[in-house]
Amino acid sequence: MEARRPLRRILTPRNWKHWLLLGFMGLIAFSAMGLFSYMATSPNFDLTWEAWIAIAVTIAVFLSNAATSLPTEIVFLGGAAVLFVSGILTEEDTLAGFSNPGMITVAVLYVVVTGLSQTGGLNWISQRVLGLPKGQNAALFRMMIPVTGMSAFLNNTPVVAMFIPVISDWARKLKISPSKLMIPLSYAAIFGGVCTLIGTSTNLVVNGLLISSTDLPGLKLFDLAVVGLPCAIAGTIYLFLTNRWLLPSRKPVISETDDVRQYTVEMMVSMDSPLSNKSIEQAGLRNLPGLYLVEIIRDSRIIPAVGPQEILQDGDRLVFIGMIDSIVDLHRLRGLQPATDEVFKLNTPRSKRCLIEAVVSNTCPMLGKTIREGKFRTQYNAVVLAVARNGERLSGKIGSISLRAGDTLLLEANANFLSQQRISNDFYLVNGIPNSEPLRHEKAPLALIILVAMVILASFGWLTMLKAAVLASVAMIVTGCCSSIRALRNIEWSVLLVIGSALSIGKALDTTGAAGAIASTLIQFAGDNPWLALTIIYAVTNLLTEIITNNAAAALVFPIALALSQSLEVSFMPFAIAIMIAASASFSTPIGYQTNLMVYGPGGYRFTDFMKVGIPLNILFWLITITLTPLFYPF
Repeated sequence: MEARRPLRRILTPRNWKHWLLLGFMGLIAFSAMGLFSYMATSPNFDLTWEAWIAIAVTIAVFLSNAATSLPTEIVFLGGAAVLFVSGILTEEDTLAGFSNPGMITVAVLYVVVTGLSQTGGLNWISQRVLGLPKGQNAALFRMMIPVTGMSAFLNNTPVVAMFIPVISDWARKLKISPSKLMIPLSYAAIFGGVCTLIGTSTNLVVNGLLISSTDLPGLKLFDLAVVGLPCAIAGTIYLFLTNRWLLPSRKPVISETDDVRQYTVEMMVSMDSPLSNKSIEQAGLRNLPGLYLVEIIRDSRIIPAVGPQEILQDGDRLVFIGMIDSIVDLHRLRGLQPATDEVFKLNTPRSKRCLIEAVVSNTCPMLGKTIREGKFRTQYNAVVLAVARNGERLSGKIGSISLRAGDTLLLEANANFLSQQRISNDFYLVNGIPNSEPLRHEKAPLALIILVAMVILASFGWLTMLKAAVLASVAMIVTGCCSSIRALRNIEWSVLLVIGSALSIGKALDTTGAAGAIASTLIQFAGDNPWLALTIIYAVTNLLTEIITNNAAAALVFPIALALSQSLEVSFMPFAIAIMIAASASFSTPIGYQTNLMVYGPGGYRFTDFMKVGIPLNILFWLITITLTPLFYPF
């Protein structure tokens, strides 16, 4: 018989938080079921069988994402397939989601981000904007403030697309799980979007409807800030206070014990390097996880036990020991180059090379010879950058190391090396290292200019976001900032499938009348109280934006809210403000907002992670908006 555990072991602080969160979510679910049951018995809630199926499929998709381990894209594709096969969605409506400008814009932006990544432009952004803070809260502050500020004036989608790879690398350097930063990244973009009229497309859509449907003047650039800025500040404070226990550690950070292979690699400070006359700490060489600077060779002098304030000079040779990921980071730093001149004698342009790991076999003709004696570059058209041997530190220059069976070599070579040597008896194992192509640092200024031009063209309305992104992506490829093969490889196809399927399911709720019926039925609770009406308008808009697109939710609720304000004989302006913020404040589901979907994969999240963090945040925005809006925009 199993011994009974003491009560104090069960009711630990962690379990208290767990049960409290479960109870809170259960209360919301129970309330939603009761509300839905009431609406179903309302005489105005007379729906067709198509509408009922659309509602059932939507609920099933949510539950499947929350309760099963099925991939999100499979669940959403399945939901869209049911609606299509049942005849509820036509072919045009089903495929419309996959040709939606928003989804295509996200796809094209991946190409733009690839150009920034391959030129090292993202590294510049990381160093200049983010720095190297100490601690998780400091990292949140350094990330959220600039992202919120940028998103107030730029489209949210390119801002998040640009920062995702930056935050991934940054989290690894800071030894913070990326899942602690990716949701705040998306939320920070949303916070900025509700602060200005041009912060999101939804604000512009509602403002256009306001001008065309009423006699009210349109909003100015910062009119929304009196409500949006307090929401953004409160949301930032909320994440600071709750991130440690609400945000999951879904992906572990890299530690020095994750990889037993410790490579010895020698790098040289190139002539006129931007690292010259900088200290080791200023150059960022003390913040690569799992990497240790053993010594500096300066002329004929060896400097051991290198301190953080040691000043680098042109021609310094730096000897490092570290893991493969850190060695790759080192290889991509501007101003450092492999200490061996053999790299520059390869007959393949550096932009077309990659890093490869190869394990020397016991039949390799190089056994017992040094890398220089065996003429490794001539033999294999590849250059040895580093050697790992059972955790041993290998002394001497790379070229003077005698190879043994089982040595793991880090090579720079043409990608064809993989196909040529995988069937060779010279190596036990040959593996390519993802995203290890040498950076095109000389093109970084050009890539940043292309990015700024894209943002300016879209922000001033000279081109749509899609056209500006297409123009930028073509410019990235034509100017050589990125290769077409790498650009296509970097597109997150699973994210695009989820976006397209979610748009199709939202279309079904719209065309069958289910969304409209839910909205109009909930409005009946308002009675003749304008403040209660405003509260319900916000809630309905926020609910719909979590399951259909934000623009569709705003457009759907707008005429209902306008009719309600007219029947109550009050100003429509507070309702317009509430719709703008509610339609953008999508925090509880990954499908409610494009940026949520974009961080879903890189953060390694589950569907319920957004509910844990987002539901209280939704309520917080709700309370602030309905409290402040009537004060600045009276009924």
